[in-house]
Amino acid sequence: MRGVVMYGPGDVRVVERDEPHIVVSTDAVIGQTATCICGSDLWPYRGAEPADGLPMGHEYVGVVEEVGSAVETVKPGDFVIASFVISDGTCDICRAGYPSRCVHTEFVHGTIGTQSERARIPCADGALVATPGRPSDDLVPSLMAASDVLGTGWFAAAAVEVGPGKTAAVVGDGVARVKELTDGLGAHSVIGPWAPKRR
Repeated sequence: MRGVVMYGPGDVRVVERDEPHIVVSTDAVIGQTATCICGSDLWPYRGAEPADGLPMGHEYVGVVEEVGSAVETVKPGDFVIASFVISDGTCDICRAGYPSRCVHTEFVHGTIGTQSERARIPCADGALVATPGRPSDDLVPSLMAASDVLGTGWFAAAAVEVGPGKTAAVVGDGVARVKELTDGLGAHSVIGPWAPKRR
């Protein structure tokens, strides 16, 4: 199958990669419907992080093709939104609401690499969320935000207890979507690279 691999700063190639397959019973294999480049992909591209044979991609949605025998929440044919951080969804940390710190955490970027035709997703029950039916093609790009930016923003907003009467400062990649999130949580004032909005 084809996949994107970074071999060094500015050296990105589409290459033949091994076909993914079920390794353990909690795995799923998905066919990618859409994947994109994240701002964090630019760090190794610019040379700020190592990139010697780095499988690229961690923001992705797709269709389940195969599942391991222990997978219960998704099945072949399901359209799924996938997390950029693999988590099992069952450990104490996941159940407390912090799946990005799961005891079985694996980052998709640099290990699995989802800028590819297909990918093996470990801990499928914790990492994949099936949508109710197949979304329309025009909705798919919007669902991409749920695979990284929404989860990152939610984690940050929950960690600092954004809410009514509070002021939130938003900086970094994906700020527009994080601003929407903090607005939605009722922050009194949201500060960022746009005009502040007071309530």
